[in-house]
Amino acid sequence: MTMMQPLLIAAQRLAEALRAENEALAKLDLSAAAALAGPKKQASDAFAAAFDAASRTGAQAEPRDRARVEELAGRLRDLGVENRRLLERAIDLQSRVIETIAGAARPERPGTYGERGGTREGRPAPISLASRA
Repeated sequence: MTMMQPLLIAAQRLAEALRAENEALAKLDLSAAAALAGPKKQASDAFAAAFDAASRTGAQAEPRDRARVEELAGRLRDLGVENRRLLERAIDLQSRVIETIAGAARPERPGTYGERGGTREGRPAPISLASRA
């Protein structure tokens, strides 16, 4: 096993985690995407650790691995860009849904009184009571 193998394996796992989350986000399956957040974080942490280890040891890709390293680096870049775009879209959509629900849940403003004491919205006229003891 070359010094780069752990990094390549971690990069492949991160790419698969991003691909899976991107598929769920593209379908707007937000519950599936949320379930994939943990595995994506684990893959990301493992990749960061492998990258740090490779950097500390000065590991470099052997000539036979260079093409694979370059392909994986490009794939991770593209998947990361797509992941960000899809996450931003999901957040925007979720915000609009929440605003719609919050707007629907707001109580209606009270009706205003019309000329004859009834409300203008056709509701029963409000009454007031006064009591003196």
